[in-house]
Amino acid sequence: MSRQTEQSAGQEPFDVDDPRLTRFDVVREGARRDDIEIVHYEPQVVAGSKAERRLVRTVAGFFLLTGLAATAFLVIYIWWPWEYQPGRGGDKLYTPLLGLTLGVALLAVGFGILTWGKKLLPKEVSIQDRHGGVSTEDQKITGQTMAYMVDELGVKRRPLLGVSLLAGLAPVGAVVAAPLVGGLISDPHKDDQMMTTGFAPRDGQKIRLVREDGRPIRPADISAGGQITVFPGVEHGVSNRYADSPALLIHLRDADAEESRRNNERAGHGDYMWGNYAAYSKICTHAGCPASLYEQQTNRLLCPCHQSQFLITDNAKPIFGPASRRLPQLPIEVDAEGYFVARSDYTETVGPDFWERP
Repeated sequence: MSRQTEQSAGQEPFDVDDPRLTRFDVVREGARRDDIEIVHYEPQVVAGSKAERRLVRTVAGFFLLTGLAATAFLVIYIWWPWEYQPGRGGDKLYTPLLGLTLGVALLAVGFGILTWGKKLLPKEVSIQDRHGGVSTEDQKITGQTMAYMVDELGVKRRPLLGVSLLAGLAPVGAVVAAPLVGGLISDPHKDDQMMTTGFAPRDGQKIRLVREDGRPIRPADISAGGQITVFPGVEHGVSNRYADSPALLIHLRDADAEESRRNNERAGHGDYMWGNYAAYSKICTHAGCPASLYEQQTNRLLCPCHQSQFLITDNAKPIFGPASRRLPQLPIEVDAEGYFVARSDYTETVGPDFWERP
């Protein structure tokens, strides 16, 4: 026996189980029970017409473009060369290409949804009054209303839209997850490149300190109170590949060298100097600028970017400015041929702090 709802005076009973009712009839009744009057309802295109097929292809094209752009984003994110390589310029395009492909994907899905809603969905104008109360039949009507909304989207009758939407949004979902799982695909810190520099020994061989032109340096090349910028004597050692490696080799005067040795011993760096010579990283620990303005009378090393100052005779301790960490010291000695070599790599990471720094 069919259930009938209680109707207000002057209204015929409405049987929600009546098989003669269309889904739209149920939707209209549900709207009426919620004090909503559908005052205008007009399909925008005729079902099966050329105009509808043209719009469906347009929307599908936007969604497929979304999928292609999102897939391109993933390919670039995983396989495009992002590290700087001398003589190559592909790394400069890495970030712009990521932005371009992601932007195209988001714009395409946006245009697709807008075109679908503006051109394919029926035009409807409804007026609603406030309404309270819920019944079992109201819940059933709500379910039918939701099913009707799915029908109105036209996915069942226009399968190309559903397939293209799925094909377009699936790669977009992968784009969202890419930054989270990217580290599992490719380790950006492989070979501990953030922890080592060009002065790290290779095959048991210590690395020489060289000038910018590649010539090795002897102690006699630097007068007392003087200094020189040194690089690792390896292939491409003076290029941007080893931009974190440069050090300042300083020939301290006798009194200053003695004070520096005492402070080094207190810090556990008693064997880092060779004679009156000491070498410290030139990469400022504040923002990575080259700290290279050396005042030999005060033994202060100044970074010109933000005016941080480091006292060389006290293990390059920061004494002024925003830098809060000492400049790493490079352990040095002289090899059998009389040239400076690094006894080991820097024992502290160079440059500004980063998350993975011990």
